[in-house]
Amino acid sequence: MRTAELTSPSPSPTPTTPATAQKLPLLALLALATAVFITSLTETLPAGLLPAMSGDLGVSESATGQTITVYAIGTFLTAIPLTAATAGWRRKRLLLTSMAGFAVANTVTAVSSDYALTMVARAVAGVAAGLAWALLVGYARRMAPARLEGKAIAIAMAGIPVALSLGVPAGTFLGKALGWRVAFLAMTALTVVVLGWIAAAVPDHPGQARGARTPMLGVLKVPGVTPALFVTTVFVLAHTILYAYIATFLDHLGMGGSADLVLLTFGIASLVSIWFVGAHIHRRLRALTIASALLVAVAAALFAVFSDSPALVYAAAALWGLGWGGVPTLLQTAAGEAGGESADAAQAMLVTLWNVAMAGGGVVGGLLLDGLGHLSLPWSVLLLLVPVFAVVIGARVHGFPARRAGRTS
Repeated sequence: MRTAELTSPSPSPTPTTPATAQKLPLLALLALATAVFITSLTETLPAGLLPAMSGDLGVSESATGQTITVYAIGTFLTAIPLTAATAGWRRKRLLLTSMAGFAVANTVTAVSSDYALTMVARAVAGVAAGLAWALLVGYARRMAPARLEGKAIAIAMAGIPVALSLGVPAGTFLGKALGWRVAFLAMTALTVVVLGWIAAAVPDHPGQARGARTPMLGVLKVPGVTPALFVTTVFVLAHTILYAYIATFLDHLGMGGSADLVLLTFGIASLVSIWFVGAHIHRRLRALTIASALLVAVAAALFAVFSDSPALVYAAAALWGLGWGGVPTLLQTAAGEAGGESADAAQAMLVTLWNVAMAGGGVVGGLLLDGLGHLSLPWSVLLLLVPVFAVVIGARVHGFPARRAGRTS
């Protein structure tokens, strides 16, 4: 996930650049959305396949859950240094390279019977994700006129809820029907298709000029950036603790056979969320962020207290999706706007901390599952959302402002 391009700001549009077009380049943006779909689904697919994967690999489900953790580690350890090292590359070449990395990593994951090799393949996928996420939002922005940049980003980022609403449950169903390895091979096949799509439809852009550097640590001094990054870290940590082990959590509720339907419910609600957030984010960033956290908190409470009711479990999944679906867009926007002229540096910090939180969620969730049982997962989500509420509510001037550039929230 999850961040804008880390290179220098896009040049001003000229009469020959795509950004001056009056219409969005939908074919190109949909190619980016499919790339986002692949990165998101590759990251989260094991969540719906943990029991089968753990059996084949000969390790516990909590150990298999670390395939999500190591993916995130690969991303946050390499996103900034690799982006700096490839700053001069043509953007299309770099995007194609990162997507090819997914094809290789998912193929190795599909054929591996060795836990260590599977973990290496997942780490490689995380490295590819670090490069891809450093490009995708900025790429979408460059392809649109200024007045349509928000819509362009929303289209590209639609790959996230589609992956959650269709990809994860479809992968879970495919894993049950034909084996989890087939699900990963299907990801490879889709990646090959999108490589051709990108090559044919997505315009190229130059890389960063030699010697240009975006300050990283200095951006933390910009008012509003630190609150946005804190909320990102804690909110993503809370979400991942439960999401990484949702299949196992449902197994403990006696609903393991319904994991694909629960994830489908979550994902469809996420689609609604990202549509609603995309339509209202320019005026109501603060209110939408508070509402998102509140919905996720209510969902966690339902999971924790009423987990013996299948109907309320589905209701909780729907509320969770409504709360979470728009969160990537909200947090990227908050960090980017707070960063101002240092928006690229703020986004670089965001992608790193996002994946630190993903890795931490996998580790903490596994420890909680083994040590305190499955109900500790939703209770931990509730606990972590307390400081999220406090910081968002407190950052009413910078970070999550009550008034934004002449708009009210």
